[in-house]
Amino acid sequence: MDERKSSIFRRNSGITILLLIAVSIKFVALHPVWIEHYYLPHIYLPVSSVMRFCLGWLPFSLGDLLYALAGGILLMNVISFSKKLIKRQLSRTYLFYRLKRILVIFLSVYIYFNISWGLNYNRLGIAYQLKLEPEKYSVNDLKMITDVLIAKVNEGRSYFADSIIRIPPYRNLYGQTVKAYKETQKQFPFLSYEYRSIKKSNYGRLGNYLGFLGYYNPFTGEAQVNLTIPRFIIPFVSCHEIAHQLGYASESEANFVGYLAAVHSTNILYQYSAYFDMLQYANIELARRDTAAARLNVLRLSNHVKGDMRQVIEFEKKTENPLEPIIAIFYDIYLKANQQEKGVKSYNEVVGWLIAYYKKYGTI
Repeated sequence: MDERKSSIFRRNSGITILLLIAVSIKFVALHPVWIEHYYLPHIYLPVSSVMRFCLGWLPFSLGDLLYALAGGILLMNVISFSKKLIKRQLSRTYLFYRLKRILVIFLSVYIYFNISWGLNYNRLGIAYQLKLEPEKYSVNDLKMITDVLIAKVNEGRSYFADSIIRIPPYRNLYGQTVKAYKETQKQFPFLSYEYRSIKKSNYGRLGNYLGFLGYYNPFTGEAQVNLTIPRFIIPFVSCHEIAHQLGYASESEANFVGYLAAVHSTNILYQYSAYFDMLQYANIELARRDTAAARLNVLRLSNHVKGDMRQVIEFEKKTENPLEPIIAIFYDIYLKANQQEKGVKSYNEVVGWLIAYYKKYGTI
């Protein structure tokens, strides 16, 4: 009997160890100060830098290939399971083995995800670093910030005489993104970025229908940008994805850090891209509270800026499909499970950061 129990323990010791590690991660996640002062500088930033150094030189996204491989393996297992189910070949031993294997895979992915990046969802973040305290903003706050942003986008767009903004080749664009962070680092040293690993998404066309402009792969440290979106948006998206690489996991923080990098760039295209995106967020928030004021804001835009807005609207209409809302539901669940209470609406929280920053520094 003792030998049997010992044998069972040995066979399940791996799962026991994984469970203990997973529980430890949950415990650490309850302590943002630990994450900010120990995990971020001593684990995450060194590990992510090594991943970028090792994979950044590849001309393709290894992470995208791994996603495809994982999808293929999952599909093959589903087909194999379905065949056994149809043929009634599912024994208790087989089912137990499968469940155990799924549990091991789930725990392994969960542990690696959190150690390699996921704990950043629980850090103190940009509010702590900038000593900002975003508060509940009023309609007047929204009118104030949209006034400033309208002036910025109109001024920025005036530097581009053509109706369609032309951007540099993508490899040069990525270099400009890194340069933007170099400029930002002069004022905010904690935004130091080394070893570029930002690449074209292999799933750009698909991403248009799934609703993503870019994404960070926590398993390889690569940042992917969807290059099929309206081109003048790409500079800000690339800055947003690098913000994820620097450990800003929440979408609102990545938006704000990406904005800081883009507006500190010496490249007018980056500044315009960021201000345009911030105006979109701010005016949407204003429209929820004062529709008339939001409509008047659109009328105050230059003809070229209005043309850019139409381009975005046409792009969104063109890629509308029944699958996108379903994907959004799952993504909403994922975000809420990672400390972002508002789910997909958390992107808009950048407006609160922007208003708090403007009130503190008097500029955006």
